[in-house]
Amino acid sequence: MVTIDKSGSNEATVDELNKEKIKDNDIIIRQNKHLNNLIEQDHRNVKRQTRPMRGFKNFRRAQTVLVGIEWVCMLRKGQYRQKEGCPISPVAFFYQLAE
Repeated sequence: MVTIDKSGSNEATVDELNKEKIKDNDIIIRQNKHLNNLIEQDHRNVKRQTRPMRGFKNFRRAQTVLVGIEWVCMLRKGQYRQKEGCPISPVAFFYQLAE
């Protein structure tokens, strides 16, 4: 299930993807401008941090920076998996990722 806004291009893209898939695995579209607000609120932090930057020289650097920002956001929200019986702090988890 995918939540998108009322943009026609998004719907057309999902329809194209569904043509290539088996009918049982079709992507279901939920079009509601208010449901998409949660996703946009999550991206607000990324936009706030990248706006002062002057831009990226290439795609790879942009991808690296955005992945780093997303990791920090996930750590801050506690959206990381821990092994059963091994509680780990967000800081320790970050250092494990950086190794």
